[in-house]
Amino acid sequence: MNKLVMNFLVTEGYVEAAEKFRLESGTEPDIDLATITDRMAVKKAVQSGNVEDAIEKVNDLNPEILDTNPQLFFHLQQQRLIELIRNGKVEEALEFAQEELAPRGEENQGFLEELERTVALLAFEDVSNCPVGELLDISQRLKTASEVNAAILTSQSHEKDPKLPSLLKMLIWVQTQLDEKASYPRINDLSTAVLEDPAV
Repeated sequence: MNKLVMNFLVTEGYVEAAEKFRLESGTEPDIDLATITDRMAVKKAVQSGNVEDAIEKVNDLNPEILDTNPQLFFHLQQQRLIELIRNGKVEEALEFAQEELAPRGEENQGFLEELERTVALLAFEDVSNCPVGELLDISQRLKTASEVNAAILTSQSHEKDPKLPSLLKMLIWVQTQLDEKASYPRINDLSTAVLEDPAV
């Protein structure tokens, strides 16, 4: 159980909690906790819209991440374009799209479609009425940040998703399946994990 908790803390980037948990439980993390701070700095840069800084930090961590993952690099560049549009830098956004993203769109149809959706933001003065306005939502930044986080974790030979939430989902699914088929001792409160008598 301690390894599952440590895996969750490391994967989600809770470096202080992971360090305290290591000291209290004696559970050693799979990776150096210092790398979590670097990974979270990249994630925070993307979440705050500072994509150029994020790209620089990723390259400082491991230049191969972006070299070997063209989709991630495109999504970071796309997010950079979105930030230019968000800040009203229309000419700079158009130039950036032409020079940096259009050549990638020529190589990959999926990239071209995403680029077209992003550039469509420029056609609307009021992006709240734009059919692709969700690209300016904070959720787009979070999506890109999660993609970067997963790529960094993968490059560090660590799982990109924590195991604990998946195991809890499986536990709930199994419990539901058992509820439909038989009477058995069950856990009604996952926080206590106390088994309750099925006869009650």
